[in-house]
Amino acid sequence: MTGISDLARTLREREAHIVALQFPAGLKRRSGEVAARLRDEGFKVLISGDPCYGACDLALDLLEYADVLVHFGHTPIIPHPRIIYQPYRVDFDPAIVTAAIPYFLGTTIGLVATTQHTHLLQTVREMLNSCGFRAIIRPGGGRTPENGQILGCSFPAAHIPEATDILVIATGIFHPLGVSLATNANVVALDPLTGEAQEVDGRRFLMKRHAIIEKARGADRFGIIVSRKPGQNRFDLAQELAGLSDRAFLIFMGEVSPDELLNLGFGAYVNTACPRLAYDDQIRFPVPVLTPPEFEILCGVRDWDNYRIDEIE
Repeated sequence: MTGISDLARTLREREAHIVALQFPAGLKRRSGEVAARLRDEGFKVLISGDPCYGACDLALDLLEYADVLVHFGHTPIIPHPRIIYQPYRVDFDPAIVTAAIPYFLGTTIGLVATTQHTHLLQTVREMLNSCGFRAIIRPGGGRTPENGQILGCSFPAAHIPEATDILVIATGIFHPLGVSLATNANVVALDPLTGEAQEVDGRRFLMKRHAIIEKARGADRFGIIVSRKPGQNRFDLAQELAGLSDRAFLIFMGEVSPDELLNLGFGAYVNTACPRLAYDDQIRFPVPVLTPPEFEILCGVRDWDNYRIDEIE
């Protein structure tokens, strides 16, 4: 992992002596290597072994034992004077963008990418422009500070009304699916590791979500999940949702797991924590887990035609 010397310099500038490290799942196997290199630089090192789902899921408790927390793999969501965010970049050959061209419906293309790949968006734009397309990258801001950046819970960079198509550079289809549901644009997913491109259509996904909403109607009680994680806590929203039904109750959780939901025994849940829980993990949960907009549909305060993906702004 590159950049350790620069990180060590930053830590010395912060006058840090004990350093806590936090890694997402994809980088956790690098924790020993990074810890060893920082120890060689003269630091005492602690490693968080808990799951980490993003910059919304910070190991703040380790600051009780360390001077600084270094969070790897993500850009800042929560500013904190004792947290250093260390992004992790993954290069790819920008020429693979030609694989996406046959799927475009027009000539104005919106460009977005996950954090690992945003550093190459400008080069991709130049390549598309040279092929006769007008490529647009929206400036960053808020939870997505880098230009063209998207998260699994936030897609403002993809809202480009003048674009006929949105090109999403990311592994897998979760992020492209989110862009499809958030924008209703023609979405083309480009996997930077395989170089393969495909269209992504959210209509089949919406059919599954409709069935889950209907199944939840028979629940005796609804548990409104409130996350204790600092970047996922939407207590105000949870209170609003609880006010829509006299069968709804607030439930605070640090980790939302199938076993805990089963033990609580509610007939259905509404998730105000990480939006991906309801979408990605529904098959793991024992009962329906709705998003806030889906619960509004169930309670009759939102029309199905006005369905929107759950985002944290």
